[in-house]
Amino acid sequence: MAAGSSRTKARKRALDILFEAELRDTDPIATLEERIAAGTPPVREYTVELVRGVIDHAAEIDERIKACLAPGWTLPRMPRVDRNALRIAVYEIDYGEVPDAVAVAEAVQLASDLSTDESPAFVNGVLRAITASTVG
Repeated sequence: MAAGSSRTKARKRALDILFEAELRDTDPIATLEERIAAGTPPVREYTVELVRGVIDHAAEIDERIKACLAPGWTLPRMPRVDRNALRIAVYEIDYGEVPDAVAVAEAVQLASDLSTDESPAFVNGVLRAITASTVG
């Protein structure tokens, strides 16, 4: 199995955990710890890094997303899947070691697989604006 597919699965699991915590209105770290304790399926190390990273940098990440939304759009208006896919991608873009293009492609794929028909184009547009504004 390629390393990319392992990270893809880790991103999907991180999205699942963030989505579940938001849906249940629980602490994402507590949800992550529950999934680690359950052990089925095992939680990948990269999943842990993504969930913790998104939570540790939540304010900065959400500000980056808000700054690139079209007028009239807000974080709460977005589907949960899109919002959390964006958060994971922004974490990877700003704090991770993967190329921006990979973070964008993976987020778009998550939106394509799990969200609305309009979501991939929406997620791609927001992330293009974010990467265009990234310094360095």
